[in-house]
Amino acid sequence: MFRRRSEDEPSSTTGTAVLEDQSRDPQAPKGRPTPKRSEAQTLRRKAAVVPTDRKAAAKQARETRRTEMARQRAALAGGDERYLPVRDRGPVRKFARDYVDARMRVAEFFLPIALLILVLSVVRIGSLQNLSLLLWLVVIVGILVDSVITGLRLRGLLRTRFPDKNVKGAVAYGLMRTLQMRRLRMPKPQVERGAKL
Repeated sequence: MFRRRSEDEPSSTTGTAVLEDQSRDPQAPKGRPTPKRSEAQTLRRKAAVVPTDRKAAAKQARETRRTEMARQRAALAGGDERYLPVRDRGPVRKFARDYVDARMRVAEFFLPIALLILVLSVVRIGSLQNLSLLLWLVVIVGILVDSVITGLRLRGLLRTRFPDKNVKGAVAYGLMRTLQMRRLRMPKPQVERGAKL
């Protein structure tokens, strides 16, 4: 097992090794010569451009970030698909946005109603405090009912309009959009209220 091979015993690996050695260049077994370590390090240093002036590099990075943010803000305002964030891209998400923006939703009035309820609950008149509690209940039930109806309709429309596309998360995306006031929605609404889709 651990003995040396005898001279007369043929080796099966030497025949293939001789064939491989004949087909390869001994100076470049990978098809190209291996660079020296110093040459490889020099090439790496040249590839990584390190700015000599830190202030100039920081200013350039700020300008790049600023232009990218401006482009993204313009895309959110105008609905330009190329520069929208990933969560807002695609025809499925656009349809969900348009469906939500086409009708009035109860949830979009939550913030003004919550402010009114807060004012009513602070007032020390007994009947107004009871009214604020009742109003809370009505608003929460209204938002839940409207969200369930909107979610079911949107899911059905997405299945019929986009049968071959991935619609996962689009209903939740649309319902989260209903919680924002229309003026504050990003991307800005592209359809008028009451528009047919």
